[in-house]
Amino acid sequence: MSKNPACPAFAFPADLAQAQRDLHRAQADHAAHGRTLPWSADPDPGWPAVIHETTKKVLSPAREPSPGYTSEQRADDDRLRALVLELSVVVSTHPYWATVERGEAVAARQALKTLGAGVPEAGAA
Repeated sequence: MSKNPACPAFAFPADLAQAQRDLHRAQADHAAHGRTLPWSADPDPGWPAVIHETTKKVLSPAREPSPGYTSEQRADDDRLRALVLELSVVVSTHPYWATVERGEAVAARQALKTLGAGVPEAGAA
């Protein structure tokens, strides 16, 4: 039986549970950062809308020009992406997984994912 009331079926080690919470936070931070970036990582002139000749319906909306990422934005994105990857490896290769019965692995992984899933996104109050 688990020592963690949030996941009664599995006894996750404290370091694995913390790594999963850190992973959720890193994913939320990366997603929040991505929403602040221009639509294109590289400068792009954009394009005009494509309008159907007869119906005048917009087939493809216009896209405003993108200045591309600044070197600081690119460095932040790279750092956050690397952190997500690093934490994903920590969680997925933790020695705990060798102790889980084969038929329980999927249920255990899904239970672990619920830890910290309610982490608010960066900047949220």
